[in-house]
Amino acid sequence: MERNNLWAPWRIKYIKGLTEKHECFLCHNVNNPAQDCENLVLWRTKSAFVLFNRFPYNNGHLMVAPNKHIPDFEGLDENELLEITKLIVVCQKALKLAVNPHGFNVGMNFGRCAGAGVPGHLHVHIVPRWDGDTNFMEVCSNTDVISQGMRELYDQLKEIGEKHNLPGI
Repeated sequence: MERNNLWAPWRIKYIKGLTEKHECFLCHNVNNPAQDCENLVLWRTKSAFVLFNRFPYNNGHLMVAPNKHIPDFEGLDENELLEITKLIVVCQKALKLAVNPHGFNVGMNFGRCAGAGVPGHLHVHIVPRWDGDTNFMEVCSNTDVISQGMRELYDQLKEIGEKHNLPGI
């Protein structure tokens, strides 16, 4: 039986990065606000920020992270916890306006063994979902189909954020 290959050469940077020692990219984003557009950081608040996942599970896959480099919620105070929760709501509101998903997966992984790609820096995933988006590609080839470019959606969400005063915390 002939096998077909689906090339995803951009993923090698992520794969190599799992074993290389390097600066936490979330901390890099905290410390370099002038690079927000390049790093796909959408919004910042006093204690946290929202950015695109560069290796998304679905179109519009966002992440919310605290400015602090901490592995879990224990290092956050009540105001920081509230701010992160409010940013999750903001992300869902903006994504509803931009791409009209039918639902969301919101989740966290604590520790490498639990699936955390950045185990030392807490972050929350917000993944928009649509009825039928688990299509034959996922079932047959363990492949996700991303239907819109990140830069296009980034620009759209930035515009929605300005129009609706988001994050507005």
